[in-house]
Amino acid sequence: MNVNALSSQVTPSDEDTIYRAKVQQAAEKFESFFISQMLRQMRSATKEIAGEDSIYGKNTNSDMLDYADTSVADVMSRQRAFGIADVIVRQLLPQNSK
Repeated sequence: MNVNALSSQVTPSDEDTIYRAKVQQAAEKFESFFISQMLRQMRSATKEIAGEDSIYGKNTNSDMLDYADTSVADVMSRQRAFGIADVIVRQLLPQNSK
């Protein structure tokens, strides 16, 4: 099948649905990135203020903690926990259509 045949099969309604899905996905990814960065900064600050004998001052399992931060951020962004994705979606999509 050539590209022209595929593009002629896509209706404006389909394009709108695809665009909306992409906006939703991008907004959630941005919120996930924001939450992940915030968690990393919080962990870094905790490490800086921790005493020498504190478990929070050690680099043990830091790779796994980074992975955990990313996973938590992904789950929170899918739940729109901070509302960042909602704000982005409201700005990029018209108010009168759903």
